[in-house]
Amino acid sequence: MDERGSREAFEDSGTLGVEEEFFVVDDAGRPVSGSDALVYDADPPALLEGRLDHELFKTVVETQTPKSADLAEAREHLNAVRDALVEFAASEGYRIAGAGLHPAATWRELEHAEKPRYRSQLDRIQYPQHRNTTAGLHVHVGVDDADAATWIANELRWFLPPMLALSANSPFWDGYDTGLASARAKIFEALPNTGMPTAFDGYDDFEAFEARMVDSGSIRDRGELWYDVRPHSGHGTVEVRAPDGQADPGVVLAFVEYTAALVEDLRERYADLADPWDARGDGYPHQHRREILDENKWRALRHGHDAEFVALDGEGTVSFPSVVDRECDRLGVTGIRDVLDAESGAERQRHVLESVGFDALCESLRLDA
Repeated sequence: MDERGSREAFEDSGTLGVEEEFFVVDDAGRPVSGSDALVYDADPPALLEGRLDHELFKTVVETQTPKSADLAEAREHLNAVRDALVEFAASEGYRIAGAGLHPAATWRELEHAEKPRYRSQLDRIQYPQHRNTTAGLHVHVGVDDADAATWIANELRWFLPPMLALSANSPFWDGYDTGLASARAKIFEALPNTGMPTAFDGYDDFEAFEARMVDSGSIRDRGELWYDVRPHSGHGTVEVRAPDGQADPGVVLAFVEYTAALVEDLRERYADLADPWDARGDGYPHQHRREILDENKWRALRHGHDAEFVALDGEGTVSFPSVVDRECDRLGVTGIRDVLDAESGAERQRHVLESVGFDALCESLRLDA
């Protein structure tokens, strides 16, 4: 990976890409160290060539969709990549599961990957990375201007906690119920360069920060800036990294639809403002304190679908359903309302455990269940 990205990467507008992290499991749905076999020892199908890798733990793999021109193509690519992964894993004797954390993943008993990149991280970060059994969902939206991408990433920050609340799918960690809706978000936040970023004063400001982090030895390359949103200086996208991993592709597509619509709306606002970086009383750019955004994220990861948030304008609080209704109405999207109306992933996991048991819970997370 290149140490740094560049302004020139921001060429395309509205393109979509999806990265998903999954658990490799056995027939009973328990995590196993199967990524070496899938990534290195076997020949993946053509669709997965160059789009399948392992993560820190050998039980976690990541897939990437091809670049999509629109939502319809993104749906086609997402389903095709998932189907290819499930079939490929089955041919090697494995199954695939989706969640932000796997309830049976005990980090002390699982193997870390051998890749030098991860060994370096384990040595540098120590305990927080050693226990990082997380799996997330990342959505990329192309933006054709680096400064616009940076401005959009700034503005997106308020919307990340509602996204996290919608995706909450990790109540169990290391074998016990954390009491959280998304324990993944809290576990991952223990790493450096994660969580809610500050706002940047344009792409040059972000680029200087990225370079400073590399040059100071804080990170090896741009890929180790793991914030919940970032202008991706390699792909030329705005990358949203807030949601938990999912078994249900419909939930993933709801996030893709919503993220694409949000970025498009903000790109238009950026173009319409005479000076997008100068607050003129119309609300843009929003001057959110990071502490308030962190509070909203806490509410999301603690309460999931039952969260309330400090309002976008900073005045009082808003209910989660009202946020979803407003977003669907103003952006013309429907998927996130369907996600809200259904049982959350965290609620579903708890209900399966209580009503049917732990074996059924593990089986319920499999993509082929």
